Amino acid sequence: MRKNKSLPSEGRKARGGKFIPALCNIIGILILLSVIGTCLPVTVPQFLGYGVYNVVSGSMEPEIPIGSVIYVQPVEPETIAEGDVIAFQSGESVIAHRVVKNQTVEGSFKTKGDANAGEDMNDVDYASLIGRIIAHYPMLGAMLELYTSNVGKAYAICFAACGAMLNILAGRMRERAAQKAARR
Repeated sequence: MRKNKSLPSEGRKARGGKFIPALCNIIGILILLSVIGTCLPVTVPQFLGYGVYNVVSGSMEPEIPIGSVIYVQPVEPETIAEGDVIAFQSGESVIAHRVVKNQTVEGSFKTKGDANAGEDMNDVDYASLIGRIIAHYPMLGAMLELYTSNVGKAYAICFAACGAMLNILAGRMRERAAQKAARR
C-alpha cells in the first residue's frame, strides 16, 4: 500500500523537475532575444551602408525631436532636392537640416533647421554631405547612446551572458535529471 502512495509523488517530482529547466530556458532565450532585438536597429542599417546618428539638438523639431535616431543614406549631391533633409559634417559635429536650395553651380547647399528663424549662415559644400535622411525614430537615440557607450556595451554583454548562462543551467539540470532517472 505504501508503494502506491509514493508513485504519484515521484511522478509529481519528475514533472516539477522539468518545469524549472524549462523556465530557465525560456527566460534565457527571452533575455538573448531582447539583447539581439535592441541591437538590430543600430547594427543592421550600418551593414546596409546607412549612417546611424543620434539627434542631440532641437534645430529640426518638431519633425525630428531630440533623442531621435536618424538613418542617413549616402547619395550624390546633385540628386538632393529642395525640402530634403540632409546630414552633413560641420567641424566635429554631424548636423541634420532641410535643404532650402541646391546650388549645383557653386557645389553647395543652403540649409535651414525647421526650428530656426532663418537660414544657416554658412553654405554646406558638397564635400561635407553625408547623405539624405531616409527615416527617423523618436526616442531610439537613448538606446543608441547606451549601446555606443562603454558602460552600455558592458551592460549588454553582461545581460547576454546571463541569458546564455540560464540556457546552460537548464541543460545541466536536464542532464542531472536524466542521470538520476537512469540510475533508478
